[in-house]
Amino acid sequence: MGVFAFAQQPATKTPAKSPAGAQGGRFHRPPAYPPHPPSPPAEVAQGKQLFEANCSFCHGADARGGETGPNLVRAEVVLDDQEGELIAPIVRNGFPDKGMPRFNLSDGDIGAIAAFLHSQPLANRGAPGKLDILVGNAKAGQTYFSEHCMTCHSVTGDLAGIGAKYDPMTLQNLIVSGRAHESRRQGPTLPKVAPTTVTVTLPSGKTVTGKLDHLSAFVVGLTEADGTYRSFARDGSVPKVVVHDPLQWHIDMLSKWDDTDIHNLTSYLVTLK
Repeated sequence: MGVFAFAQQPATKTPAKSPAGAQGGRFHRPPAYPPHPPSPPAEVAQGKQLFEANCSFCHGADARGGETGPNLVRAEVVLDDQEGELIAPIVRNGFPDKGMPRFNLSDGDIGAIAAFLHSQPLANRGAPGKLDILVGNAKAGQTYFSEHCMTCHSVTGDLAGIGAKYDPMTLQNLIVSGRAHESRRQGPTLPKVAPTTVTVTLPSGKTVTGKLDHLSAFVVGLTEADGTYRSFARDGSVPKVVVHDPLQWHIDMLSKWDDTDIHNLTSYLVTLK
């Protein structure tokens, strides 16, 4: 699943009768991120395996964006999808002109991938519709920022004026994963992030460090500071490979953040004009 795949594919809305209690023919959505019955663990596990095999190279192992693909957890199509019905046409048709090939996957496989995407934290599983982003407490967000974020970030430095540069959804993507791939088309104004690097320690004790280009169970590839590309075959833990991701803190926090923290932080960052 490749570049800009889900971020650029709008969900098709089907007109429906107004539910009981709706006013003026409009459905009043429950609070952001309402609960959704979880899929069977076996289906989620199967979807994770399929996603890693077919999609993670572009979209990242956690589906929150890779080197070229957007954050799928917060893509509108994924948020609006219920059981893979909106994801299936994209998977099967692809976007060849944007680097996403077609995938010949069964309905069951696509449903499993959808179950995996929906199982990720911070995915809205309510009725299809637009997310209500600014529902947090900006003051509480400022307190959280002071206690957890100021080690790496500054409101007068790297985040100066960020509230005027990005829409609330992009700000939340930046909080969640440190990335905002859906907005790369906006140009070079996105925050600069140092590249992920890797250190390879050979059996001889010699170490090689560079920008990470590729990592799998069988090979690791990197580019040294002078531009030299190196690759090393992997056999289990040999050679030793240590990845240095500048966004690791955000990744580690994915299982710890709750909706209140995210909404409060977003509401605070919006005020940084």
